[in-house]
Amino acid sequence: MRTPPLLNNTRRWLLASLATALCASSWADQRPQLELPRLTLSAGMHIIQAQLAATPEQRSTGLMFRTEMPANEGMLFVFEQASQQCFWMKNTLIPLTAAFVADDGTLVNLVDMKPQSLDSHCSTAPVRYVLEMNQGWFAKRGIKAGYKLKASVFR
Repeated sequence: MRTPPLLNNTRRWLLASLATALCASSWADQRPQLELPRLTLSAGMHIIQAQLAATPEQRSTGLMFRTEMPANEGMLFVFEQASQQCFWMKNTLIPLTAAFVADDGTLVNLVDMKPQSLDSHCSTAPVRYVLEMNQGWFAKRGIKAGYKLKASVFR
């Protein structure tokens, strides 16, 4: 006995819907913890509200799966010791600029990063801090390597 074409299409639609729902449920489980500790930084007259990613788990998740970030917010990655830090954008959906920051708050180098790219972006010198902001945030304010950020974590 042959199944009518309309019934086949209905079954396909139901299976596709179920698969989509299962994937969405699985994806939602991978979303990062949204409530991380926060720190206020200043770049001259500009104030940044940064979420702190200080544990290995927080650093590995970073800004993955987020679809937006408010204009003056970012994420400050804090490492135990200064070394060359390298970042990629796997599962990161928004374009970001990574600012590699020395212990005293001086920007060592800045790198624009494309969403979902596996390209590695590294500091040009050993650093303990990396500040990720929306791409263009630093450029729009004329902030470049050599500029000094202020925050309680910087010595």
